[in-house]
Amino acid sequence: MVTLISLAITGFFVGQYATGSLDTLAANETGLATTYANRPAFVQGAFYIHIVSAGLALAVGPFQFAKAIRRRHLGLHRGIGRTYLVSVAFASVSGFVMAFYNSAGFVGFFGFGTLAVLWGWTSYRGYRAVRSGDIASHQAWMIRSFALTFAAPTLRLWLGVLIGILLLANRGADADTEQLMSNAYAAVPFLCWLPNIVVAELMIRRRNLPGLRFSPSPTSRPITAPPAGGLSLPNA
Repeated sequence: MVTLISLAITGFFVGQYATGSLDTLAANETGLATTYANRPAFVQGAFYIHIVSAGLALAVGPFQFAKAIRRRHLGLHRGIGRTYLVSVAFASVSGFVMAFYNSAGFVGFFGFGTLAVLWGWTSYRGYRAVRSGDIASHQAWMIRSFALTFAAPTLRLWLGVLIGILLLANRGADADTEQLMSNAYAAVPFLCWLPNIVVAELMIRRRNLPGLRFSPSPTSRPITAPPAGGLSLPNA
């Protein structure tokens, strides 16, 4: 189900911005086009980079966890992982740039900005863990990373839920669609990823993978005493 949702959101997320220019899309009030249509060129560039790279990360991310691929096609698993990590690198940096120009003000900046930083950081920790041969920590960090990637679907889920709650609360009154959307969107910069991280940690604990308190530094190495004959150099 996660895979199907990820692929569906990717198709919708990327496809809606491929139908015209930002100005055209903004005139039709498509997605985030109205927020970024009048921004500086480098912000619009970051916007398009984010759309493509985040969509790619969301599309390939679920396949990292397919046991059949990991066990029978390790080369394919590594290729998917590299694609995912490169995509997240571009998506997190561009997402951080976009956070300065979001439509939810300071809440949006801190919510989306923190998401971008944690997204890049968890993915980097996953990369460093597998490079050092710590497969258990690699699995734990990649679960956290994809939980943040999945913020794209949960953001839309929360928008629907919050708009529904606001409509029920204002039953009988004339509903201002734009105001309802604005009020709902103001809550999602944190809601779209904080519950995901909680679920990720529960999954990590259930699988007996290293928790946050017990995850070793990816650059740490155990220090061993030199042999009695003198110092030895590490292998190249």
